[in-house]
This record gives sequence, C-alpha cells and structure tokens, in this order.
Amino acid sequence: MWRSLASNFLTLAIVILVAAGGVVAWGQRQFTQPGPLAQAICLRVDQGASLRRVSDDLEAQGAITSGYVFRVGADYTDRANQLKFGSYLIAPHASMTEIVDVITKGGQSTCGTEINYRIGVLVAEVLVRELDPETNRYVEVAKFDPATTAAPEAYVDIAETADVRFRVTLAEGATSWQVVEALKRAEFLQGELGAVPAEGTLAPDSYEVTRGTGRQTVLDEMARRQAATLAELWANRVDGLPYDTPEEALVMASLIEKETGVPTERRRVASVFVNRLRQGMRLQTDPAVIYGITNGQGPLGRGLRQSELRRETPFNTYVIDGLPPSPIANPGRESIAAALDPEQSDYLYFVADGTGGHAFGRTLAEHNQNVARWREIERQQGTQAVPQTVQPAEAPPAN
Repeated sequence: MWRSLASNFLTLAIVILVAAGGVVAWGQRQFTQPGPLAQAICLRVDQGASLRRVSDDLEAQGAITSGYVFRVGADYTDRANQLKFGSYLIAPHASMTEIVDVITKGGQSTCGTEINYRIGVLVAEVLVRELDPETNRYVEVAKFDPATTAAPEAYVDIAETADVRFRVTLAEGATSWQVVEALKRAEFLQGELGAVPAEGTLAPDSYEVTRGTGRQTVLDEMARRQAATLAELWANRVDGLPYDTPEEALVMASLIEKETGVPTERRRVASVFVNRLRQGMRLQTDPAVIYGITNGQGPLGRGLRQSELRRETPFNTYVIDGLPPSPIANPGRESIAAALDPEQSDYLYFVADGTGGHAFGRTLAEHNQNVARWREIERQQGTQAVPQTVQPAEAPPAN
C-alpha cells in the first residue's frame, strides 16, 4: 500500500511540476509576444505611481492582456521599482517587455500635451501642442509671444493640468542677453537670475523642465552642456588651426553660426575665415559689426550703414585684425565642430546667393561677379541692403 501511495504522490508531483512549467512558459510567452494594442496610445506615468496602477491603466486601454503577468515579468527582470515619471508613446502591438523598457528607461517624454518655450534669434514664443498617438504627429493648440501677448485661455487651461510637460528650447544663434530676458518671461519657471552669462557659453538644445523649476537652474544646465560640448570637440580638433584656445574656437563658431543657416555650409564658411586668418586678412563679417552696435540685445532690424562699417569698435572686423574679443552669439554643436574641423578649401570670400545660401569665391574677380549677381537679385526683388558678405581686405565694403 505504501508503495502505491508513494507512486501516486510521485505521479501527482510530476503533474504539478509539468503544469507549473507550462504556466511559466505561458507567462513568458505572454510577456514577450506582441501585444493586443491595435492603435498607439499615450501612457502617462505620474510621479510616485505604483506598478499596479500603471498595469491597471495599460490593461484598461487594451495594451496588455494581464496586469498580473505584466507585474511579475517586470519584477522578474528587476525593473519593477524603476518607473520613470513622464508621458510615453506605446506603439501598436508592443510586447509587455517592450512597454516595461519604455516606462523604466526614462528620458524625455515622447507624447502627451507639451508646452515648449522656444527662444529664437528674433522672437521667444510659447507653443502648446499635443501628440496624436494615431498619427504620431503634434497638433498645435496655441502659440503666443509672452513679450507682446497675454497668455490665451487655451494655454492657461492646459498649463495648470497635472499631466502637461514643459520644455525650454534654445535655438542656435540667440545671444545670452536674449536667453536671460526670455527666461524672465517664462511664467512656469521661478526664481531670480544673476548676471547675464558670458556670450557663447549657453548650449542651444532642448531642456525638459517641470513647473517651478528655477530659472537659474535652467541657465546653469545650458552652461554645463555647452562647456561639455566645447571640451569634447576641442579634444578632437584638427591640427594647424589659427587659434590656440577653446575660447577662441568658440568665438569662431559664433561667427559661423551667424553667417549661415545652411548646415552643409558651416565647414566651408569656417574655411573662409581660417584662410583669411592665416593670410593676415581681416575677417570683415557683418554679424560681428552688428553685435558691436546692439551688444547682443536684439536684432538690428535694418541694414548696416557705411558709417557703421567704418566705425571703430572691438567687434568691427572691417577695422580690427583677427577675431573679435568674444563670441557674438551662442553657437550650436555643429558650428563648434566646423570651427574645429573646417573644410579644406582656398576660398577667401562669400556673399548671399539668393537661395538662403552663399556663393564662394577664391579671387577678388570671382567675388565681384558673385556680388554683381546678388545685386541683380536685389534689384529684381525691389530691395537694396548691404549683403551678408565677406569682403576683400584690400577693397571697401559694398553698400
């Protein structure tokens, strides 16, 4: 009898083990196979949210088949306690393990309602937009310039909701004064600002913040990123550059940034300036002259006058030799990279070509032909202004 009982117990144990193994295998398949979600959704993970709350939300929206399996899988892979606050786009048919990866990896939010304060060269504006998960496209809700316009009702309603996220985006070429003035008008930030940072020391980039973040905190992070970028790129600079310090390279990068908005031109513009420095020619670049007039406190708003091109200031590169004493704006990473790895060319001049780019010249004769073409474009457009141009050192600037 005892032998029969032992045999039955062993049989039952084997059945239980096989069943348990089958459950585990089923759970693993559920956790790793494509999920049931037919259309993308935006999942909000609140600060302090529990894994159960998130799993219940996912199950309610049809993204997972079992909240229990989701939680067990997250715990088994040691990610149950790594939830990151934010709004995340969950793709159609994402598996449970892929969803866990998205909500625990963190980083910038990828969907939901966003208030983006964009600090540009000409204007700083608030853009309110919302991502449509089905199309993966942002829909604009409101846009306004806080310097000239009161916040619209749509902004006020959204800005106070708990799940909105905030972002400050700094464009390449804005000056430090413009950044400070814009941050003062960001109502979702708080705190006073100190002195205007040195020109060129703020990184054009996108910064995700929360309501109540300190203005100085944002400014400090901009400075930290720019210093890191400059140090990284300076360490990998090419040999033989006509400037000896990272600070001088930053000055060059700012000139490049202000001279061209065409990414593919940056290294070529850099080569013109480098070639002129090597030959002892004055840089004669209009944006530097403008900075000497405005001190970076907004755009000039008109063409340069002949008297201004001849006036002696530390930034008038028609008068001074070499680089200006400081950057004239905050250059982006690509302009810094161009300053430290310019194109190999024998160009000495460039002038606007009417397409948004520039025509480059090796000789004074080539340059004069390019200027004549630009003048014809101006005539056809009915305008007349000093072109954005690098002039020959031995000739007066065109007017």
